[in-house]
Amino acid sequence: MNTNPIIVGISHGDINGISYEIILKTFLDNRMQEMAIPVIYGSAKIAAYYRKALNIENFVLNQVQSIDDIHPKRINIINCIDENVRVEIGKSTPMAGEAAFMALEAATRDLKAGKIHALVTAPINKHNIQSKDFAFPGHTEYLQNQAGADDSLMFLLSDILRVGVVTGHVPLKDVASHLNTEKILRKINIMHESLRMDFNIRKPRMAVLGLNPHSGDQGLLGTEEEEIILPAIKQAKDAGMLVFGPYSADGFFGSDLIKKFDGVLAMYHDQGLAPFKALSFESGVNFTAGLPFIRTSPDHGTAYELAGKDEASPESFRQAFYKAIDIYKNREMDKELKANPLKAQKLRDNHHNRDIDPDLKKLEE
Repeated sequence: MNTNPIIVGISHGDINGISYEIILKTFLDNRMQEMAIPVIYGSAKIAAYYRKALNIENFVLNQVQSIDDIHPKRINIINCIDENVRVEIGKSTPMAGEAAFMALEAATRDLKAGKIHALVTAPINKHNIQSKDFAFPGHTEYLQNQAGADDSLMFLLSDILRVGVVTGHVPLKDVASHLNTEKILRKINIMHESLRMDFNIRKPRMAVLGLNPHSGDQGLLGTEEEEIILPAIKQAKDAGMLVFGPYSADGFFGSDLIKKFDGVLAMYHDQGLAPFKALSFESGVNFTAGLPFIRTSPDHGTAYELAGKDEASPESFRQAFYKAIDIYKNREMDKELKANPLKAQKLRDNHHNRDIDPDLKKLEE
């Protein structure tokens, strides 16, 4: 396995929100540097501004001009925006959107070049970042485009739950028209491969939610389950995957069913994110699965209302940093297993009983 130090890039997000606060609070704990080399793409000047605003003392950043100049024992920051950019705490401004994109662009460039091993993105404002260079609903779609990937999966992670969504930033009234069997099957495949490669679960169990109340109630409340979702589940099963459903979302999240699965696939954004945030808000992480590189982020937005008040919790950002490192290590392990078939077979043998669970048969009835 690769024993070189792990380098994690951090794009500073919206400079008027809580991004710098959660970044600085995270790295006040010196132990974070023992796990990986942090590299912030942003502005040392803005970082100093927030250190003063938040009364953070005895905190030093190593200023560098490029990733080639970083120090392995320091918290590094690459200056990649105009020094004259103006901070207006708690406000959405065009200048903040431009600064967010410049940092993201620089970090993505190094990520694609393999100069950083993972990227943690601090929150952006999806409106003020829009430009001719960023015409995307969010980070997920931008990074998918940068990777040249046909598809990706918005995958929310915590210690108790992993939830992916078939349709992401889509208006609720348009969700049904964005669903089809092929798309659902693609998302199932991405989730299956991610659980195997990124989380080292050799035979993952996945639950698929229905679209309509009571999962359509056998066509009484909607036909998408019978006509679109079930065929995708059947094809996944035929391919050897442990996929079950479709389940009614309210009953699924309101019971202990979540404990029986390694991943849950929701049909739309709020169907998956609302229960996820209710159960894991402080520690939730957003991961973009299905890409050749690793990107995580905290599971919250810019929180302008908290900016500059020393009230923002860094926990979700801290967990995003942890998850990025864990996923990198698991991908390295996956490479090692592919190169060592005997070791991979032993792992598969240890997991062979995961598909022999009498409860799973009951869950479908």
